[in-house]
Amino acid sequence: MRILTCIGDATSPTTWSGTPFHLFKAARRAGFIDAAWRLDPKRQRFHRSIWNVWSRVRHGQYGGFQYSAYFLRRLLDQADPIGNEAEIISHFPLFPPPNHGGTVSYYIDATLAQNFEEYGLAESCRVSRHVMADAIAREKAQYSAAKHIVCMSAWAARSVVERYGVSPAKVHVVPGGSNIDDQSIGNLTNIQPGSLSKLRLGFLGKDWKRKSLSFLLDVAEILRARNIDVEVAAAGFAPADGPRHHLLRTVGYIDKHRNPQRFLDFIQACHFVCLFSSAEAFGISNRESLRLGIPVLARNVGGISDTIPEGCGHLFAPDATATEVADVIANYLDEPDRHATLRARIRERASTFTWDAAVEKLMAIWSGSPAYSYAQASSTNA
Repeated sequence: MRILTCIGDATSPTTWSGTPFHLFKAARRAGFIDAAWRLDPKRQRFHRSIWNVWSRVRHGQYGGFQYSAYFLRRLLDQADPIGNEAEIISHFPLFPPPNHGGTVSYYIDATLAQNFEEYGLAESCRVSRHVMADAIAREKAQYSAAKHIVCMSAWAARSVVERYGVSPAKVHVVPGGSNIDDQSIGNLTNIQPGSLSKLRLGFLGKDWKRKSLSFLLDVAEILRARNIDVEVAAAGFAPADGPRHHLLRTVGYIDKHRNPQRFLDFIQACHFVCLFSSAEAFGISNRESLRLGIPVLARNVGGISDTIPEGCGHLFAPDATATEVADVIANYLDEPDRHATLRARIRERASTFTWDAAVEKLMAIWSGSPAYSYAQASSTNA
């Protein structure tokens, strides 16, 4: 038996943006994963409070309960016991903790070291330094004992190999799929955005500061100064929680699971969907946009490069200016046929941005194929 797990209910579309839910559906359909654990971290709230007091008394710091061995052992108690013949595929590098039944493999978007450093947790008070050091040490031990370590990007795989000392042959790269129910998607050839004479730049995300919505608004300002009719359409946060700008139209949070058509309509009305994050482990919104035939403009940070295959949009250097991005967009407005060609190219590859496609690669890895190993990718790029 093969079981999928994460910190939460792996069968719920609300857990981790729906990634475990959609992976489980595709993997079960393919006969690759048999079951998924339904865990509830909220049941540990009382223990979190007690643990924080204990941590502050003992180490002078608190924060990071979700990384503690104590929390993970209690979370594992919610799962049904399994035999040694079972295999667990986990989205979280520290779960399940040692001394459980079965073997473990991991499918992650980032290592804990990357999360702590890239997302600023190491500089904040949200996770104590003692907890971070202990978590990384346990993570290294669990990678060493794992059967497979699959990463959603080469960026994450490089950290597993170089930071944690894991053999490259044991590490693989399989980008995740789009967290959209394929049954809700119609014929993409019938979808055409409005004329480029009214340019619509899309933005998705709750954390609009980290995802640099302000930078995208700067791009829009530059385009507007060139007499280009442009708006930035944003979804993922309440209008009252976001910035105020005359070129911004905020539609609020869209529940993809309960109201998929509204989400599809929002994306497919955009000419480009943009993600200029300061830090990003993967960027599932890029896969969703490409699955719906919409090109992506993004900053090349973290694992972003593995979300956008060549010819499906534009990757900009981390230090690219708003003017440089505006110039690229303006070139499409000068030659509208290029935009139509780009969209047609993406539509031809739409099926590659699904979880079905990702599961095919995972099954190949479990069958012994080295096609997606980090070792092979590294030697090819050397």
